[in-house]
Amino acid sequence: MFGDCQVMSSMGGGRGLSGNDQDADQQQPPAKKKRYHRHTAHQIQEMEALFKECPHPDDKRRMRLSQELGLKPRQVKFWFQNRRTQMKAQQDRADNAVLRNDNENLRIENSRLQNALHALVCSNCGGSTMSFDEQQLRMENARLKEELDRVCLIASQFCGSDPLQTQGQGPLPSLMTSNQLDLDMNMYPRPNDQEGMPNCSEMMQMNPLMAPEGPNFAAANGLIIMDDEKPLAIQFALSFMDEVVKMCRFGEPLWTRVNDAGKEVLNFEEHAKMFPCLINRKTDLNELRYEASRSSSVVIINSITLVDAFLDADKWMELFPSIISRAKTLQVITSGVNGNANGSLHLMYAELQMLSPLVPTREIHFLRYCAQNGEDGTWAITDFPLDSFHDTYQPSLTRYKRRPSGCIIQDMPNGYSRVTWVEHAEAEDEPVHGIFADYVSSGMAFGAKRWLAVLQRQCERLASLMARNISDIGAIPSPEARKNLMNLAQRMVRMFCLNITGSCGQSWTALSDSMEDTVRITTRKVTEPGQPHGLILTAVSTTWLPHPHYQVFDLLRDERRRSQLDVLSNGNPLQEVAHIANGSHPGNCISLLRVNVASNSSQNVELVLQESFTDDSGSLVAYSIVDVDAIKLTMNGEDPSCIPLLPLGFVIVPAGQNPAGNLSSTSATTSIGNTTESGGGCLLTVGLQVLANALPTAKLNLSSANTVNNHIQSTVHQIIAALGGVAGNNGIGGGGGGGGHSGSQCADDGDNGGGFDEQPTTRPPKKVDSSPTSK
Repeated sequence: MFGDCQVMSSMGGGRGLSGNDQDADQQQPPAKKKRYHRHTAHQIQEMEALFKECPHPDDKRRMRLSQELGLKPRQVKFWFQNRRTQMKAQQDRADNAVLRNDNENLRIENSRLQNALHALVCSNCGGSTMSFDEQQLRMENARLKEELDRVCLIASQFCGSDPLQTQGQGPLPSLMTSNQLDLDMNMYPRPNDQEGMPNCSEMMQMNPLMAPEGPNFAAANGLIIMDDEKPLAIQFALSFMDEVVKMCRFGEPLWTRVNDAGKEVLNFEEHAKMFPCLINRKTDLNELRYEASRSSSVVIINSITLVDAFLDADKWMELFPSIISRAKTLQVITSGVNGNANGSLHLMYAELQMLSPLVPTREIHFLRYCAQNGEDGTWAITDFPLDSFHDTYQPSLTRYKRRPSGCIIQDMPNGYSRVTWVEHAEAEDEPVHGIFADYVSSGMAFGAKRWLAVLQRQCERLASLMARNISDIGAIPSPEARKNLMNLAQRMVRMFCLNITGSCGQSWTALSDSMEDTVRITTRKVTEPGQPHGLILTAVSTTWLPHPHYQVFDLLRDERRRSQLDVLSNGNPLQEVAHIANGSHPGNCISLLRVNVASNSSQNVELVLQESFTDDSGSLVAYSIVDVDAIKLTMNGEDPSCIPLLPLGFVIVPAGQNPAGNLSSTSATTSIGNTTESGGGCLLTVGLQVLANALPTAKLNLSSANTVNNHIQSTVHQIIAALGGVAGNNGIGGGGGGGGHSGSQCADDGDNGGGFDEQPTTRPPKKVDSSPTSK
C-alpha cells in the first residue's frame, strides 16, 4: 500500500492522500518490536576461542559451531561480524591515541626549538647571545684580571720591577717533579736541566690541556683558539702553506747544494727576502741556531691514507715511533668540507725524541693545516708555531721553535706517493751531551732526511702488515697470526724507544761525575699491563765506533755471532723459528728466536722476539724474552696487547767524525783513521732493562746499578772486539764501582752479568770533554 501511495503521489503532481486513506493507515496495527537474543557465557567463550584461532571462519566451521552451541548459523555469522567491527574500532582508537601523543610531543619539541632559536640571536644587535654561566665566568675573569693588575702595581712599587717578568723562573711545582732515582748512597744528583715529570701512561689519560705534562702543558690552559681568532689562524695557515710549498719546490738561490751527495743548505738571507717575517726572529745569534733541511722520496702509500695519518695523532705516532714519543690533538679548528681533509686546521702537541737520554726531547705546540691543490691534486701539510699570533703561549724550558715546516704529497701510480719534506726550526745547543753535539747540530737528529727515511720504512712495514699473499718462513699458521706477531713487535719497538729517552719527563742519573761518561740509569714503577710488574731498572750508554752503521747493524743481526753478544742468550746459540720480512731491505724483519740450551724441553722453551730495521737515518735492533704460552695465544689469533714485554736493544746512527776529536788508542790509528776521515763512523747506543724487584714500591740499591753498568760495558767491549778495533770514545765510565759484579737484587746477578765476560781491568785513555754542556 505504501508503494501505491508513492505512485499516486507522483502521478498526481504532488497531491496528498485522501482522508479515507489516512484513516485507514492510522487504523493499521503497530509493527512488532525487534527481539534481541543474549548469548550465554559458554557460547561467547567458545566463539571467542574460535575467533582467536580464525577471525574469518568459513560456512562449514560456522555451521559446525552453531550446531555445537545450539545457535542459528546467521547468529554465529553476525557475532563474528560484530566482533571484527569491535576489534577494528578498538585498534582505531589506540592508533588515534598514539598519533595524538606524537602530535603533542612534536608540538612541544617545535616550541622548544623555536625558543632556542630565538635565544641564539640577540634581538637588539642580531649577534649570538651568551649563556648565564658564560656571562658569570666572563665577569669573574674580568674581576680577577683587575685584581691581578692591582696586585702587580702594588708589587712593582715595592720591588721596582714587574713580577710577571720573573714568572716561571722559580722552582717547578711539586706536581711537575717525579721521584728521583732512589740509590742507597744517592751519590750523584740529577742535573738541574732534567727536572722530572709524572709517568707517561698516567699523563696520556688526562686532559692534555689540563695535564701537568711539562711547563708548556701548564701554560696550555689558555691555548684554545677562540672564535674571533680563527679567521686570523686561517690567514696565517694560508701564508705559511705558501711558504712551505715554495721551500719544497724552489731550488737555487733559496737552497744551495754543498756536496755531491745532494745535501742542501738553506740560504737564510734569500729566505728572509722571499718570505717577509710573520714570526719574530731571534735577536741573539748566540742563543739559538737555525736548523733547515729538505729531502724527497717515494713511499708506498697513497696520499689520502697519508693525509689521514697526519691528522690523527695516534696514527701519526704509529707512523713515526722512533721520532714521536707522544702526540695529542688539542683542538679541531676546522675539519674540512664534506668530510674531506681539505682545509682542515688542527691545534696539536707533540714531543720529539732522539733515541738517547743524552739528547733532550723537544716539545712543541703547533697548528697543522692541510690543503689540496685543485689543479694538480697534490696535498700540502703545513705546521707553523702557535706564537705566530697567540701571545699567551709560553715555550718549553728546552728552547725550541719550529718554524713553518711540512711536506708536499703527490700521488703516483700503483698506490705510491712522492713526498717532499722540509724541516725548519730554531733550537739551543746547551742541553745536548758532547757526544751528540755534532750529530744534532748537523740537523741529522731532527731533520727532514730522518723524518722521510722513517716514513718510507714504516710505509713498507704497513704494506707488509696489510698484505695477504706473502709467504713467511717458520711456524706462522695464518695471516691473523702474522698480523698479531707484527703488532706485538711494533709495541715492543715503541716501548724500547720510549723507555731509553727522556720522554714523558723521565729523569736519568749518571753513575759517574765525569763529563765524558755517557751511562745513564733510571727506574720506574710498573703496575699496568703490558710490562712486568715491579721496579724496572733501565740503563743506556752511547759509544762512538769507527765503522759504518750498517756494518754494526749486520754484526748485531748475525745469528752465528749473536751468542757472544746477547745478554738474553747468556752465550747460548740462537735458532730462528719464524721470520717475517717487513721491508725491501733484508734487515727489516721480525724474527722469533729459540735459545738453544741444554735445559730446553717441550715444556721449557726460551723464546726471543726480535725486530730489526735500517734506513738512511740509522738502524735499530730490539728484542725481548716472550713466554711460549703467550706466543701460542698470539698464533691462535688472540689479542697480544697484554703480553708483558721488557725490551732491550741497540740503536745505531751515522756520525762521521769522532765526537771526542781524536782516537782513544794510538795503536788503532792506522786501521781506523781512513774510516774516520771519510765519515764512516757511527754512534752505538745500548739500552738495557731488567726487573730489579717484583715489588713496585721497592728501592733500588747501588749494587744493582753497578751490575747493570757492568752488563753494558761488557756488551760494548765485545762489540768493539768483534768489529776488530776499539772505540774512538767509549763514553762508558766506571762510575759507581765498575769492577767485578756484586750481589744485588738485579735479575741477572746470579749468572755473572748475563753471560758476559768480566770488564777489562785496563781501559783505553779517554779525552775528557770539559764542555759545561756535557751531562
